Parts: sequence; C-alpha cells; structure tokens
Amino acid sequence: MSKKTILSGIQPSGNLCIGNYLGAIKQWQTLQNDFESIFLVVDLHALTIDQVPSELRKRCLSFVAQYIACGIDPISSKIVIQSHVPAHSELMWILNCMTYLGELNRMTQFKDKSKKAKNINAGLYSYPILMASDILLYQADLVPVGADQKQHLELARDLANRFNNKYSNTFRLPEPYIPKQGSRVMSLQNPKSKMSKSDANSNNIISLLDSPGTIRKKINRSVTDSGNEIVYDENKKQGLSNLMNIYESITSEGLSNIEQKYAGKMYSVFKNDLSDLLIELLTPISKEYDKIMNDKKYLSNILKQGSDYALYKSNKTLSKVYRKVGLVEK
Repeated sequence: MSKKTILSGIQPSGNLCIGNYLGAIKQWQTLQNDFESIFLVVDLHALTIDQVPSELRKRCLSFVAQYIACGIDPISSKIVIQSHVPAHSELMWILNCMTYLGELNRMTQFKDKSKKAKNINAGLYSYPILMASDILLYQADLVPVGADQKQHLELARDLANRFNNKYSNTFRLPEPYIPKQGSRVMSLQNPKSKMSKSDANSNNIISLLDSPGTIRKKINRSVTDSGNEIVYDENKKQGLSNLMNIYESITSEGLSNIEQKYAGKMYSVFKNDLSDLLIELLTPISKEYDKIMNDKKYLSNILKQGSDYALYKSNKTLSKVYRKVGLVEK
C-alpha cells in the first residue's frame, strides 16, 4: 500500500523563527517518515511583496539549508523550490478560471494584509489560488497549516470538488493538520499578535539562527506583566502565557506541570530556563546550517533531486487536467 502524501511550505521572506519551527517544521520532521513528504520554499508567493532579487535568491537557499538543519531528511522527503516547477503557475490559471470573485473577497488574510500593504497587487488577491495549485498539483492528502491558513485550504478543497464534479474525479481532497502545540506562537513584545518572520522589529521574534546571547537578551526583554506568579492565563497574562506555550512546545511538559515547577519562583528564573532550552535547541541547528551553506554542491544536488521528482509528479496531474478541460495535447 502506497503512503499518503503530505505537503507544506513556507514563504521565503524575513527570517525563519521559533514560531515557524514549533508550528510547522517540527511537525514536518515528526510526520515525514510516515508519508510521502514534499516541503516547498514558495518563492512565487513571496513576489506579492517587493523583493530585492539578490536577497530573495539567497533567502531561498538559506531556507532550504534551514529545513535540512532542522531535521528534514532530503532523502526520504523532497525539498522543492516552487518556481523550479512551472506546473504550479500553469495549474493556477486553470483554477483561476474556476474561482469566484466572492470566494476571494471573503479571504480574511487578504483583508488583513491589504490594510498594511502599500502595493496591493493582483498576486496578493489571487494568492489563495496559487496555494490551492501547490496543494492539488501533488495530490496531497494532508497539509499541515496554521489556523490562519485554514480558510485557504478550504478553498483548495472547494476547487478540487468543483473540478471533480465538472470533469470527473481528478484531485484528492486535502485534509488540514493543525498541531495542538506550537501552532500559534505570539510576538515577544506584542503578545496579542502572532510571531512573524517578516516582523520589522527583530526583538519580536527568536530567529532560528540567533546567537545564544541574542536569544537570552530577547527572552529577558520579552513582555510579561506586572505580577509575579507563574500561571497560565491567556486573558490576564498574555505575554507570560506565550512564553509558557513555547516552553511546553519544546519540552512537551504540560502547562500545569510547568506551573508547579515554577511555583514561588520569579519570572527571571523562568526566563533564564526558557533561554537555556532555546539555546540548547537552536545551537545544533545553527552549526548544521553553517555546514550545509558551505557545501554548495550538496545543496544543488538536493534541489535537483527535489525538482526532478516534483516535475514528474506535477506533470502527471497537469496533463490530466489539460486533457479534461479540452486543451490540445502536445
């Protein structure tokens, strides 16, 4: 019996942070051996905001290296740069022609981003259709997503259903995988907002490549509250609760156990221990990352293996789609 397919990806903007690791990459690492695994660097999505071309190229390679350094096995899993596979854009056009404007108008992430963006372009508006293409192209069964991306996955399911009903069964219906722990790590300075790798204020995030000294400074300066009792309360102690969530996601200790462990202790003791945990977790990742980035041939081979696999898999789907919608075969 063949394995089911799992697919996920991250946009190469900003700096991969502990939120990305706990909410996504750690889950990928756990699931990769049980599934046919495809992990994308979605660089086409990154073009919805202004990019410096040379920096975008470097960041794509950096993200690939960080995936591997975080434990993604490039032999059992396939790591793919989205733009290396033309079928992503080609399938998107077909899905564009099946998507209703009303569906895109309801996308809450577009509404949120368009309020902040200076450049509100058509790519930002149709972003969910490209994401649907990413998913359906590889016949993904399971898609690890954050809660904020669940609406986009629902659109992918709707489009798959619509195509299947109109032209006959072609696409699998993907299911979301939302981890119970680490799925929503919040900003260190503004715990009402999700931690974002693209945050202009680097003090809001713990980058996967931060030095031990930087990690300790950021945790020490992180927002808590005016109290002194280490208890989990998302309403009254948002900052502390966020730090406790990070602690729990790293150690798998229950929140009640963490409360008992630090009963009667000061915030500074808890923050120091959390810093130690983060440094212990991220130092090996940084070291492995440096090795990978210094071996360009290795990185190039990994990307070639990924793109060869993705081209084969995606073209099987795309050729079926083209034939069913009535396009003339080559």
